[in-house]
Order: sequence, then structure tokens, then C-alpha cells
Amino acid sequence: MDLFVDGFIKAFQMLLSGDREIYEITATTLKVCLTAIFFSTIVGIPLGVLLGLKSFVGKKIVLVLVNIGMGLPPVVAGLYITMLLWRSGPLGSFGLLYTTHAIIIAQIVVSLPIIIGLTSAAFQQIDQKMLIQIRALGATNLQRLGLLLRETKLAIIAAIMAGFGRVLAEVGAAMMVGGNIKGDTRILTTSMVMEVSKGNFDVAIALSLILMTLAFMIMFILTSLQQRKQRV
Repeated sequence: MDLFVDGFIKAFQMLLSGDREIYEITATTLKVCLTAIFFSTIVGIPLGVLLGLKSFVGKKIVLVLVNIGMGLPPVVAGLYITMLLWRSGPLGSFGLLYTTHAIIIAQIVVSLPIIIGLTSAAFQQIDQKMLIQIRALGATNLQRLGLLLRETKLAIIAAIMAGFGRVLAEVGAAMMVGGNIKGDTRILTTSMVMEVSKGNFDVAIALSLILMTLAFMIMFILTSLQQRKQRV
């Protein structure tokens, strides 16, 4: 029990003292996570809408692949991204391995299928009678898309929250492609793993408190936005 008590006391002392390294790690974490979820969102929602509304040959196979991607172990994604970015790999000439760019790529790979899959599922559940009614009213494609986005906005925000939760908690792929380099690619999750392996539980607790605070704040904002839109 003393381990927990001492750990929390030292963690709060560390946070209140303004430890520079911890706040640098936090800033890096926010940068890579927000960038990854931004690109996953702007790519994933249109693809999810397309997959949910359109019928085409091979759609079932695409849906299966997306669903597999939703459950893809991050460490597997990290392995293949590492091989792609390796010095002798197909994309090795870009020199992206062990950079924050590589972590962002890995986080996009693990969060994109979630946003596509959940958006697609939301659009597939739209009542066909409503689609027929919208067409009968003579709405343009753009107007129809706007109406359907409004109808599914709660599910879309939920998809973004699920994707963000995945990137914020991701550790295996980030460590594999980022290397956990101090002052460069070290983020909260990879740093926690390292500190626990060294027995520095107080530092790990401080990092975990920051990580949970970030998760709470961002999810609170998204949930408030989601519920506000529901009342409009």
C-alpha cells in the first residue's frame, strides 16, 4: 500500500513543481494524437459515408477488411509500418522511422478503420423510407448529404471519440516506430512503460494522471458537443 501512497505523493509533487520533461512529453503526446485523429477524421468520414450509402462490387469484402482493421493489434500495425519505413524498406528513403511522423502514421493506421467502420454502420442504419422521401423532395446530392450528416451526427462524433481513445491509449506501435527517444518521440504511454520497467512508479503515476486528465478533458468536450447538437 505504501507503494501507492508514496507514488501518488511524489507524482503530485512532480506535477506541481512543473517538471519540464513531463510537460514536453505531454505536448508531444497532444501533437501526435490530435494530428493523427484530424487526418483519420477527414479521410475516414467521407470513406465511411461512401461505404454506407453506395453499393458496388466487392463492398462486402471491403467491409470485412475495415472490420478486421478495427480489431487490428497495434503492435502488428507497428511491425509492418516499421518494415515499410526501415532504411532498406520501400519508404526508407524518406527517413521517417523513429520520428513523430512515424508515430502519427501508426496512429492513423489504427484509428482510421474505427472511424470508417462506425461511420459506415451509422449510414447503413438510416431508414430507407427517409432516403426515398428526401429524393422525392428533389434535394440535390449536396443537400441530401447535409441532411444525412445531421441525422447521423451523434454516431459520427461517437466514431471520432472511439478513434481518439484508440490513439491516446496506443503504445505498442508508437514504441516500435517512434523508438521512445527522449525529447523527441517520447509520449505519455511509451514513457509510462519505460518508467515502470525501471521501477519509477512515482513518475509513471504522474504520467498516468496527465494522460487520464487529457482523456477526460477531450472526451468531455466531444461529449458536450455531441449532446448539445442532440438538443438543437
